[in-house]
Amino acid sequence: MTDAQKTAADTTLRAPGDSPPDPRPAPVPLLEPREGIPPVVATDEALAEVVAAFAAGTGPVAVDAERASGYRYGQRAYLVQLRREGAGSALIDPVGCPDLTALGEAIGDAEWVLHAATQDLPCLRDIGMVPTRLFDTELAGRLAGFARVGLGAMVENVLGFALEKGHSAVDWSTRPLPEPWLRYAALDVELLVDLRDALEEELTRQGKLEWAHQEFAAIASAPPAPPRKDPWRRTSGMHKVRRRRQMAVVRELWTARDQVAQRRDVSPGKVLGDAAIVEAALNLPPNSHALAALPGFGHRMGRRQLEQWQAAVDRARALPESELPQPGQPLNGPPPPRSWADKDPAAAARLAAARAAVTALAEELNLPQENLITPDTVRRLCWEPPAAPSRESVAEILTGYGARPWQIEQVAPILTEALLTDAEDG
Repeated sequence: MTDAQKTAADTTLRAPGDSPPDPRPAPVPLLEPREGIPPVVATDEALAEVVAAFAAGTGPVAVDAERASGYRYGQRAYLVQLRREGAGSALIDPVGCPDLTALGEAIGDAEWVLHAATQDLPCLRDIGMVPTRLFDTELAGRLAGFARVGLGAMVENVLGFALEKGHSAVDWSTRPLPEPWLRYAALDVELLVDLRDALEEELTRQGKLEWAHQEFAAIASAPPAPPRKDPWRRTSGMHKVRRRRQMAVVRELWTARDQVAQRRDVSPGKVLGDAAIVEAALNLPPNSHALAALPGFGHRMGRRQLEQWQAAVDRARALPESELPQPGQPLNGPPPPRSWADKDPAAAARLAAARAAVTALAEELNLPQENLITPDTVRRLCWEPPAAPSRESVAEILTGYGARPWQIEQVAPILTEALLTDAEDG
């Protein structure tokens, strides 16, 4: 770290909401790599050297991954960045080194420091890297009450450095990767451990460090997310599609598009836009000529492509009524809150009281409501409350919904009071 970097990193951490003392603060220095940009590791021999170096390193390991969302099919990693005291930084190409199990095992006992860990853990798991302990700097920022928790904002606000911008949404599957992109990627882990240390101090000052540890443990121990049921229902603009036959068109076009995208290894949106799928569903074109007249199926689309999409529409048109999709998804939990007043006025009153109590407590604790307790958990509790609300019975239900001990300690009293107030009003 340069002298300027040390000076900035040593500045006192401003608590969230504090104003800088100078109304015209000095320009924030741009972060520079401490040892330059490391070479990209793309061979087994080079990877073995990195594994040995990181196994011999000390302290937490900063970890980040770059995907090619919007360009490639799926969410695989196209670059993995690491940094550890005694090992320096490393940039690893998962295309050349698709199995990083040995690296994951070499640092398996260390604390991994990630920013927005839940975004990167699935693609890291796919290449053999699974942490046993982690520190999520974004989540730590939320718990500490920072209004802006992006990595750039956090590094600037907490450590006094500006990160280079402009390459977060590039196509990381590009080979070779341009030098400015590699520089950007290396800097993402440059001060991640420094940020972790500063946030740990701030969380300790606020009495929230144990809360953070519980959150991090829950992320590290969470199983992989199951595949989404009926993912075609998440097509943008789906709310316009009302009739079951139209829903069948969305399903057929979505499935056909997904197959093409997977075969070509491109983002589904580059094959056919969601807006085009919805237009075809609403209009039910009888032939490819009519399909070509719809937005999204214009003159740039070839005849074979049009016939491919029309075949999907025709399959939906030919389905018997018994095979058409049902409107909406089967509910796994309470109905949408907007319908509670009609379905169960008492439940609606419980929810209103509980939401008000959670909002007030979250403001008092200076953290987002959804981090204090998830809205879905509050809805489920209010829709089906215990027969005799008490802190114990409410705590038991919250535990069943996956709430952490610190959350239960904070919200069980206020949620119990909300349920009891409603019972007394009734």
